[in-house]
Amino acid sequence: MSLTVENLEKNMAKLTITVPAEDFIEGMKTSYNKRKSSFSVPGFRKGKVPQNYLEKAYGPELFYEDAANSCIDKTYGDAMEESGLDIVSRAEIDVVQMEKGKEFIYTATVAVKPEVTLGDYKGIEIEKIDTEVTDEDIEAALLNEQKQNARSIPVEDRPAKLDDEVTLDFEGFIDGVAFEGGKGENYQLKLGSHSFIDTFEDQIVGKSIGDEFDVNVTFPEDYQAEELAGKPALFKCKLNGIKETQLPELDDDFASDVSEFDTLDEYKDDLKATLKVKKEKDAKNEKESLVVDKIIENAEMDIPEPMINTQKEQMLNEFAQQLSYQGLSIDQYFQFSGMTKEKFMETAEPEALRRIKSRLVLEAVAKAENIEVSEDDLNEELDKMAEAYQMEADKLKELIGEDEKKSIKLDIAVQKAVDLVRDAAIEK
Repeated sequence: MSLTVENLEKNMAKLTITVPAEDFIEGMKTSYNKRKSSFSVPGFRKGKVPQNYLEKAYGPELFYEDAANSCIDKTYGDAMEESGLDIVSRAEIDVVQMEKGKEFIYTATVAVKPEVTLGDYKGIEIEKIDTEVTDEDIEAALLNEQKQNARSIPVEDRPAKLDDEVTLDFEGFIDGVAFEGGKGENYQLKLGSHSFIDTFEDQIVGKSIGDEFDVNVTFPEDYQAEELAGKPALFKCKLNGIKETQLPELDDDFASDVSEFDTLDEYKDDLKATLKVKKEKDAKNEKESLVVDKIIENAEMDIPEPMINTQKEQMLNEFAQQLSYQGLSIDQYFQFSGMTKEKFMETAEPEALRRIKSRLVLEAVAKAENIEVSEDDLNEELDKMAEAYQMEADKLKELIGEDEKKSIKLDIAVQKAVDLVRDAAIEK
């Protein structure tokens, strides 16, 4: 393999990788061996058709795609390392030359980590963050605890209202024709949760058990199912049940049920102390965020678009993972919410850009301050990780390679940079 690197504008680079002709031929042979049992040609037993016969009959291109993928898989990692570039995006691969008997040549266009020119990052001025716990804070915490211990009570003597949980049958139609995925039976829906599109839930308010009624909505223009996007729909519905949330009384019995305390006053005092700790922690995080935002404003950097796209993809994967814990797939979420992948990516861009810039400026601060990470720092972090994974620290340390250790050390250095700029900030 040979490599040439061309630096492009806006922190982009193009790697041109040349693979020897014999390696491409070997890739074609591997493809043939993997697929030969699928070929059935008169005069040959299945799986016994010679490679050269297939190439003459169908053209050598029959094995090109597999051979190309094999060559790319085997060489791109080495090319990344040999380039010496700090690559921060997926590669955009383009095949330049692909022909049996000739070198296989392809290019990989990538984003490179931008250089950061820091401005002021010490003595950043921010507004002082209030950590006082108010009576309103305590009341809100009590209400939240009441809601967590609330009961759902069936009601039959009134129509549905917001915050009720209703059970209904529905079937959706467009131009009088039922559409796939638009039917549900005994579906439980919290009115006001905005789980359904448009004004669907609002139109259930005021309906009584046993009522059969129509709900008219319009699917969003960017709805993921193209056949439904932007179209008006009619849902034929029947309300089967209504439940209201009944909160427990705030008294000493409530306090003893939800806590270790015998009286409501004791429970309130404990809540106040807990809220104080939480407010101080939140204030610390907010202070860090405000300081980092100011440092970003004071810095100069040029973020390549593919780097942003890679971050957005990572955020989508993180969100999908969170949904999976709730038993939902990302496709189900898109269907129920009316969101699309394109819209998600669009709304995620500001946060993706902030994440990238935050990381870059903090790495730059760590470098400017010559922040060092000792082996003790690394071992302490590995011990925390082992505890979180519920495994022996020594076993974890055996499993983690040098690249992972380098990445963890950089994370520790970034956190030290956060501590430095936060502690140096001035609260007015």
